[in-house]
Amino acid sequence: MMQFTESQLLGWVAAWFYPLCRIAALIGSAPILSDASIPMRVKIALAVLVTIVVAPTLGPAPGVAILSLDGGLLIVRQLIIGVGMGMGMRLAFYAVQYAGDLAGLQMGLGFAQLFDPQNNQESAVVGNFLTYLAYLVLLGLNGHLIMIGAIVESFTSMPIAAATGVGTDWHELVVHGGVIFSLGLYLALPVVGASLLANVVMGVMMRSAPQMNLFAIGFPITLLVGLGTLFLTLPASVPMIERSLMESFTALLH
Repeated sequence: MMQFTESQLLGWVAAWFYPLCRIAALIGSAPILSDASIPMRVKIALAVLVTIVVAPTLGPAPGVAILSLDGGLLIVRQLIIGVGMGMGMRLAFYAVQYAGDLAGLQMGLGFAQLFDPQNNQESAVVGNFLTYLAYLVLLGLNGHLIMIGAIVESFTSMPIAAATGVGTDWHELVVHGGVIFSLGLYLALPVVGASLLANVVMGVMMRSAPQMNLFAIGFPITLLVGLGTLFLTLPASVPMIERSLMESFTALLH
C-alpha cells in the first residue's frame, strides 16, 4: 500500500496551485478572457486546463508551504503578476473607450448611454462601438492566444520563487500608458475636428441669420457630420487600433 507524507502532498499541491493563481489572475483581468458574458465555470476550467498543460514543464515547486506566511506572500506575488499583465493589455481598450466617449460627446451623443456589462457601468454608445471593434481586431490578431502564451513565458522570466520580487519597470509601464492614450486621442481627433468645424460654421450662420433656430438644426447637423466622419475614418482607425494592441503585446511580453 502506497503511503504519502503530509509534506509530499503539500508539495504536489503547491506545484499546481502557485501556477494556477497566476494564470487565473490573468484570465480574470485580461480583455475578452475576463468578459462578464463568459460563465465563471468556463473561466475556471480554462485556468485549470492551462495549468495542467504548463505546470509539469516548470520543474520542481519552491519548498514553501501554502498555508505558511511565505506561502501567502508567494500567492500574492502570483496574483500581482497575473493581474498586472492583464491590466497592461486593458490599457489599449481604455484608450479606445476614451476616444469613443470623447468623439460621442463632441457629436452630441454624450447623453446616449448603454449598460456596459464588461465594466458594470453606463458608457457611451460610440465608446462601446469602438471597444467592440477593438475586440474584433484583438481576435483577428489571435490576441487571446498571445496573452496565454505570455503568461506561460512569464514563468521563465519570473519563476515561482519566494526569494525574488516582482520585476516590473514601472517607468516603462507609465510611458506605455501615455503612448496608448495618445493613440486613443488620435482616434478621436477627426470626429472632434469635424464637429468643431461644424459648430463654427453654425455659429457664423447664427450671426448672419439670427432668426435661424439653431437648436432645431444644430444637433442633426452635428450628429450627421460626426457619424459621417466616423464612418469615413474607420478604415484608418482599424490600423491604429491594431498598432496600439501590438504595442500592448510588446509591453506584455517584456
